[in-house]
Amino acid sequence: AGGTVGYMAIEGWGAWDAFYMTIITVTTVGYQEVHPLSRAGQAFTVVLLVSGVGAALYTFTLLATVVVEGGLPKRLQRRRHQRMLDTIKDHFIICGYGRIGSIVARQFRRQQIPYVVIERNPERLQTAIEEGALGVEADASREDVLKRVGIERARGLIAAVGTDAENVYAVLSARVMRPDLFIIGRAETEDATPKLKRAGADRVIST
Repeated sequence: AGGTVGYMAIEGWGAWDAFYMTIITVTTVGYQEVHPLSRAGQAFTVVLLVSGVGAALYTFTLLATVVVEGGLPKRLQRRRHQRMLDTIKDHFIICGYGRIGSIVARQFRRQQIPYVVIERNPERLQTAIEEGALGVEADASREDVLKRVGIERARGLIAAVGTDAENVYAVLSARVMRPDLFIIGRAETEDATPKLKRAGADRVIST
């Protein structure tokens, strides 16, 4: 576009001649000039040629670097992962991939029930992904995270994170966002059971 406008302004050519001259210059095919060039036009052609070839080489180098360093596959994987999160429905959200979370996920896999794992520990999340889970590294009590994993389309939520306080907060956040959602909370201590129920858990599992 810049080359076309430049030739039209400097040489007074028509749009097509200016565009054609730009193409044969940038691609360095070596055809003859469309029309005789003035000194200003020759100078502009030099600038266009150097900048065009430089831009092409830079683009090629950038693409080669992305491919060689694995950036492109990772980006494609992230996009695929996000598309799956955007389209998954009738699934369960497992908050935490510790002992209880991994057991629940294993049962879901056996029954072919879709689920998403929310886990803050990157090593545990990696384990979940390697075992076939769709996962997100985040805090399960945050509403934006719950929205990201499709809580509005989910069948249920299992709060099985590290502490009772975290589970209570995760249950409360989920209940506020989805009053009709089926929620199971894990309680490590006896006094956590009534708190989880008051926060909105339909069922509480003591471990």
